[in-house]
Amino acid sequence: MNKLSKTAARAALFLALAAGAAQAADVVRIGVATAGGGDPITWGGSPGGVVRANHALEEAFKADGVKVEWLFFKGAGPAVNEALSNKQIDFAYQGDLPQVVGRANGLKTKLLLVSGARNNLYVVAPPSSPLARIEDLKDRKVSIFRGTNGHLVAINVLAAHGLAERDIKGVNLDSGSAQAALVSHGVDAAFGGYEWFKVRDQGLAKVIYSTQGQDPAFTRQASLLVREDFERENPAQVQKVVDVFVQAAKWASDEGNREALFKIWEKSGVPYASWAAEFDKQDLATRNSPLVDDFIIARYQAVAADALKEKLIRREVSVDGWFDTRYLDQALKTQGLTQYWPRYDASGKVQSAPRQASTR
Repeated sequence: MNKLSKTAARAALFLALAAGAAQAADVVRIGVATAGGGDPITWGGSPGGVVRANHALEEAFKADGVKVEWLFFKGAGPAVNEALSNKQIDFAYQGDLPQVVGRANGLKTKLLLVSGARNNLYVVAPPSSPLARIEDLKDRKVSIFRGTNGHLVAINVLAAHGLAERDIKGVNLDSGSAQAALVSHGVDAAFGGYEWFKVRDQGLAKVIYSTQGQDPAFTRQASLLVREDFERENPAQVQKVVDVFVQAAKWASDEGNREALFKIWEKSGVPYASWAAEFDKQDLATRNSPLVDDFIIARYQAVAADALKEKLIRREVSVDGWFDTRYLDQALKTQGLTQYWPRYDASGKVQSAPRQASTR
């Protein structure tokens, strides 16, 4: 290469680096697939809620002069997909089914890490209701929040008890509307998550079914994803976000922090007792691990297949190449956590034990 060519090459490299720096976002926007609660608004059940409550991302980006914006969506996963499509958010905390639906509809995203695994599903009914089991839901008016990660699990739970979704009179209601409808006897029963424990403890509902302690295939997974174009243009910022989420996951996986964790999540408006009930007899490390192991991959594959079978999506979706664990792997290596969490096989059984076993 002659001197002129070398000069041109150096100039081209300088221009490329300058362009990359110019593209660095001055605002990082994170969408959360829940209405949340509290002041400031936050959510629980995920290490992401710890990140939010402790202002960890804001602190991490302060030196760079980058602003962090959190946006909460009452419309849950479907509303987050719309925001991603319109490029109103850069990152999204969301459940597995709406993520699959978004991918099926052409959203270009990358799944970075898990942030809330094996979330349970419950069926509740009014305290005086004669309903006592899943089979009793036949021909009953039942609330299901369609398009969310609980929807497909509800379908599979019904199927395991000899029912199809068409065998119930399904009503599409968000969490708040479902609670109001059940209390006023506008519906006979409702599928939902930990938000129902507060209603139960107020004497306004009873739990007639729980996925706790059952086949982990009946649980819901949530993870953090990023828009492909944002990741491509801002890899350093993506790494910083992942680093912070992994730090929070480590803290939230420590059994010594169980009480403090539930108190942080309580800031979302969901009582401490509800988190204690949701995580009863379950290791924090299993629920709060950020790892993309064989269990997580298998669950996403199953969700994609079931969503197509149930016609919730119109075309086959592959998860190949969707999980981008480069940032997670780097965070684990940097923080000395490569063997901190257990890894699970496709069925949900321990595949490799962590270096430090749970103390619970």
